[in-house]
Amino acid sequence: MAVPYLTGYSTAMSWIYILLGAVLIVIIASIRQINQYERGVRFTFGKFTGIMEPGWRLVWPIIQTYRRVDIRVKAVDVPDQDAITRDNVSVTVNAVIYYKVSSAEKAVIEVENFYFAISQYAQTTMRNIVGEVSLDELLASREKIADRIREIVDKETDAWGLKVSNVELKDILLPETMKRTIAKQAEAEREKRAVIINAEGELAASKNMAEAARNLNAVPGALHLRTLQSINDVSSDQSNTIIFTVPLEILKAFVGFGKNSKS
Repeated sequence: MAVPYLTGYSTAMSWIYILLGAVLIVIIASIRQINQYERGVRFTFGKFTGIMEPGWRLVWPIIQTYRRVDIRVKAVDVPDQDAITRDNVSVTVNAVIYYKVSSAEKAVIEVENFYFAISQYAQTTMRNIVGEVSLDELLASREKIADRIREIVDKETDAWGLKVSNVELKDILLPETMKRTIAKQAEAEREKRAVIINAEGELAASKNMAEAARNLNAVPGALHLRTLQSINDVSSDQSNTIIFTVPLEILKAFVGFGKNSKS
């Protein structure tokens, strides 16, 4: 009688061990690791049931599924876009968008592929904004235009659980004919400034010369002394031949001497 009892006991223990082993295998197979820079979106029977925080989490096979979402800041390169400015100039613009996932639930449920969606929307927005400004505004106010693009894209993608932190216009390419025109315009502007500066210098010099002439004329004999000083400067080189006329001040001095002698 003891043998059947032991046999039944042994069979029961074997099934228990098998069951425990199966449960352990299922538990091990259900463990999922969520990294610190990730969030997990869990679905139970196809319905959203929660966000999985970083660490080891259980996802029961068949019953549950999940999607990993990277919440780090991402850079999306917006490829070259051909656009026409408000003043009908054809330009090629490219940009880069920096964004991050603010809501992992919305990023998975509300949009199929948020990376592709934000890239496409940014391209359309960039072409529209470029079409609203002139070429001069586009070249001179790149940061302002980039900020407008960021505001529009951020507002639209907020429903997708995305947060746009920055937009940078990397390059603005102009047609060759427009480049030559701008170069000619810049050259003309530099020549204009050079002429103005030269004229201002001549005006200042003429004012100084007129002031000096008034001062020399106001003092008797001052012009004669200035002439002698100039002759002394020129005569420092012995190879020079100097021909000069007698200043009127000397003649006036002789006339003065004559009047004094008569008196």
